[in-house]
Amino acid sequence: MKKIILLLAMNLVIWAAGQQNKHQVEMNQTKQTEHYTFTLSDKVTRQKVTFKNRYGITLTGDLYIPKKHTNKPLPALAVCGPFGAVKEQASGLYANQMAERGFIALAFDPSYTGESGGEPRNVASPDINTEDFSAAVDFLGIQKNVDKNRIGIIGICGWAGFALNAVAVDKRVKAVATTSMYDMSRVMSKGYFDKMTLEERTNILKQLSEQRWKDAEDGIFHAGPLLNPVKLNGDEPQFVKDYYDYYRTPRGFHERSLNSTGAWNATNPLSFMNMPILTYIKEISPRPILLIAGENAHSRYFSEDAYQSASEPKELLLIPNAVHVDLYDNVTIIPFDTLEQFFKKHLK
Repeated sequence: MKKIILLLAMNLVIWAAGQQNKHQVEMNQTKQTEHYTFTLSDKVTRQKVTFKNRYGITLTGDLYIPKKHTNKPLPALAVCGPFGAVKEQASGLYANQMAERGFIALAFDPSYTGESGGEPRNVASPDINTEDFSAAVDFLGIQKNVDKNRIGIIGICGWAGFALNAVAVDKRVKAVATTSMYDMSRVMSKGYFDKMTLEERTNILKQLSEQRWKDAEDGIFHAGPLLNPVKLNGDEPQFVKDYYDYYRTPRGFHERSLNSTGAWNATNPLSFMNMPILTYIKEISPRPILLIAGENAHSRYFSEDAYQSASEPKELLLIPNAVHVDLYDNVTIIPFDTLEQFFKKHLK
């Protein structure tokens, strides 16, 4: 069992270790202009927008607006995730659903990925990606149809951790909700269930440090293995099969998503292994936190531990029989009504 867990931990670091390079997969049945993995509600309009973060990187997002609303400014939500996904996938679906419920919702691509700017491509940063959420709040707060005193955040998967990290320091955000949370700095630095030993961590860091010389010598950021394989062998852990079922099939495939077509650059884990992102989670209080996780999700413990670490007011909601990716797109079990009630109550 220990060997399996350690193997998963090593795979996670590799999983976070490549860049989208030559690994492009043709899926003609899903590849099309303005490809979204969900249907836009007939009660909502969607428009493409751009805005800059404080590092000068231009981010691209989709702004979802309820068709029926008064001239009174509306509450707004910034939505992002999962880690390695794009706005045309889960975050857009969430924004679409919340706009149906009366919120202006912004789903955006993180720095260095999707349609957003930033060079080199396909790199993540605990600092910059936390900042991306605050930049989204910047943008929302200056829109004439948004009440800047009623802004919340929804983070999905790895972006759930960034959402909590952002809200801890960004006091403009009045409430935060997460689904299928991952703490990316924790899982990269300690492995799944914190099973990575100091020796294993040291060896991984040695390899990543050596990789920097290879990149410097060749003048490029080398690619690592695909995040999700083109085909399964059949003996993978169930959660890997679940990821495949979302990202590698028409259900959730998107040509710009790293999880569908590529990976992060090879040295990507370095900053995550050195900078814990949830150090100040208690400072979200007195603003409320809603943590949502699948009962059978392999990632459930991240939400449970965040709940234990956070101060009141806080709520942990477990969705019966659900696995991690069910909360990406299964609208029959994602508790959108609960999210609506949560934000309407706290965005006052």
